[in-house]
Amino acid sequence: MEVLVVLLSSLSLVASLIVLILLSRQKSLAEPVERAEKRLLDAMARSELLQEQKLEQIRVATERRLLAMQESTAKQFDSIRGVVEEKLQKTLDSRISQSFSLVNERLEQVYKGLGEMQALAVGVGDLKKVLSGVKTRGILGEVQLGAILDQILSPEQYGVNIATVPGSRLPVEYAVKMPGSGEESVWLPIDSKFPADRYAALCDAYDAGSPAAVESASRTLRDALRHMAKEIREKYIQPPYTTDFGILFLPFEGLYAEAVRRGFSEELQRDYRITVAGPVTMGALLNSLQMGFRTLAIQRRSGEVWKLLGSVKGEFEKFADVLDKAKKKLEAAGTDLDTLVGVRTRGILRSLSSVETPGLPEE
Repeated sequence: MEVLVVLLSSLSLVASLIVLILLSRQKSLAEPVERAEKRLLDAMARSELLQEQKLEQIRVATERRLLAMQESTAKQFDSIRGVVEEKLQKTLDSRISQSFSLVNERLEQVYKGLGEMQALAVGVGDLKKVLSGVKTRGILGEVQLGAILDQILSPEQYGVNIATVPGSRLPVEYAVKMPGSGEESVWLPIDSKFPADRYAALCDAYDAGSPAAVESASRTLRDALRHMAKEIREKYIQPPYTTDFGILFLPFEGLYAEAVRRGFSEELQRDYRITVAGPVTMGALLNSLQMGFRTLAIQRRSGEVWKLLGSVKGEFEKFADVLDKAKKKLEAAGTDLDTLVGVRTRGILRSLSSVETPGLPEE
């Protein structure tokens, strides 16, 4: 135990010595570390100061460069703005000038159109005045009908202001000369009528959209057309001097279309033997008549040609007989000539064969 105690005391003494040694070494090592730490802190302070100085220098240089760039950019912007404003001003002035010239041109066209419309309005007013009179309306339809007849037929194929009924003092405006039996011809009466007031009333009723007014105006127009067809029938139609039907000419297609659509044309044809025709229908009807005239002329000419060929045939037969007789006479003369030239010539030559030809005297 004592040994153990001695050992333990020795061990504790050794441990104490080791601790003392370690403490002394720690103190000796702490001083350099502190110095190194101090140097490191000083170096870091100096580096930080240098970095701050460099950053300040960089900031100042950057600010200077930014100011220079701003000044340069501002100058460039001012220059660009001046150029752009100048070009925009020129473009704007050019466009405004073009626009004003275009507007002036359009205004001139508008003024011209207004002038034409005013002239047209005056013409329409004059036409309205013309159409307001019954006589002038009749003259208008008569002129239009005469123009259509003149374009399609020849002057000898129709007559103007012709009394189609013998002894009548009521001549019809126009009458087409139609072929009759034999060499005689008959007249086809054509009278122009224009119930403008009734037609205008019907158009106004259509515009107003009143069925009752439309029906009333339609009846009025129907009565007017029936009265006109009756006058044509009684005044101008008398077979065999005329055809058994006549033509009522309406100078406007709208009026003619209304008469056809409402069945007035069939009614007039059935009751009075009067055919209603507008400008287009009148032209087609006259073209058909012209084709009929040409066909009839061709037929008549064909008959004349056949007669001529028959007479030529008889004359040719007589000519063949005379030619045959002349041929026989020529054949007999040829036979006599052959006899004269052949037999008689040989006989004469034989008779003269013994006759000597005397010699010619010498020079």
